[in-house]
Order: sequence, then C-alpha cells, then structure tokens
Amino acid sequence: MQKTKIVLATGNVGKVKEMQDVLSEFGFEVIAQSEFGIESPEETGLTFVENAILKARYASEKTGLPAIADDSGLSVEALGGAPGLYSSRYAGEDGNDVANRQKLVTELKDVEDEKRIAKFVSCIVLLQHPTDPTPKIAMGECFGKILSEERGSNGFGYDPLFFYPPKNCTFAEMESVEKKKISHRAIALELLKQQLAK
Repeated sequence: MQKTKIVLATGNVGKVKEMQDVLSEFGFEVIAQSEFGIESPEETGLTFVENAILKARYASEKTGLPAIADDSGLSVEALGGAPGLYSSRYAGEDGNDVANRQKLVTELKDVEDEKRIAKFVSCIVLLQHPTDPTPKIAMGECFGKILSEERGSNGFGYDPLFFYPPKNCTFAEMESVEKKKISHRAIALELLKQQLAK
C-alpha cells in the first residue's frame, strides 16, 4: 500500500519517530519539515491550539503535503497559566532549560505546597491541506505539581520540577519508556489516533 506523505512541523528526530509510530498504521509516512529546508514560522498565536495550527498550516503551504504539528508547554495555576506558550523561553533565551527552571522556582518561592498545581499541555493538529476548515485537534493534559527543588536527571525542560502524584516521583525520576506512556503528548497522540480511526 502506498503511504501518504505527511510533513511534521519540527526538526526533532525523537518527535518524528513518535509520530511515525502512531501514524504509520493509518497509512502516513512522516517526514520532518527540516528535510525540506523549512524553518519554523513565528508563533504569534495566543493559545496552544492557534500555534499548532499556525505551524501545521505553514508546513503544509511550503510543501503541498498534509501536515501535523504540536505545541506544548507547562501551565502553572498560581501563575495564571504561565509559563504557558512561553515555556521554552520563559527566562528570555529560547531553550535554556536551566534558566527557565530557576525562574519558575523563584516565581513560586512564596507559594505554599498545595497551591503549586500545574499541568503539562500538548496540542496536536493535523491538516489535510493549508486551508483545511476541519483540522483534527487533539489536546493532552498531564496533571501534577511544581516542587521547590529539582529531583532526577532523566528528561528535559521542566521535568525535574514536575512531580506526578500517581507515580510519586518527578518526570525526571521516571524512565523515559514509562513517561512516554503517561505524558501529555502520549495522551494527545492517543486522542488523535481515536479521531483517525473513526
């Protein structure tokens, strides 16, 4: 069976494999946008959904292929949802995980334990073409709380501060195989799978 090529709006090899594992059974072959020499567009949306649509639409326009994109981040209740859309550049510089975690710890230093509720959010969008009026949208959320000091050395981003009560550990103390089963992205991918199976 001929597979339909679909462009993934990322250059992240790990994400390509993750998406391929889910989408191959629905007849898609996932190709990273970096293989087409496409840079990511400026993320001007005000929600995870808007940014994911923006990224997927841009990739689809540039390649003429269906596109899939995900936008994700950490949302802390006591901070009005911050760092939210700015999770990867919370401390100013894009992708500086250490500075981002330090800023989060500082922002929450006077917040008591039971008010440190947070969630990781992942929004995955699939567009058949750039002007697709009915994109498939899957939103995954994983709930926990933010610790005042880091624990664990696995994972990346905010994982050492994100405590997940059902497993009684942080995401950074979890094996990556285990984390992949319960993460916000895993939940979003499962919901996307259900939509594609209809």
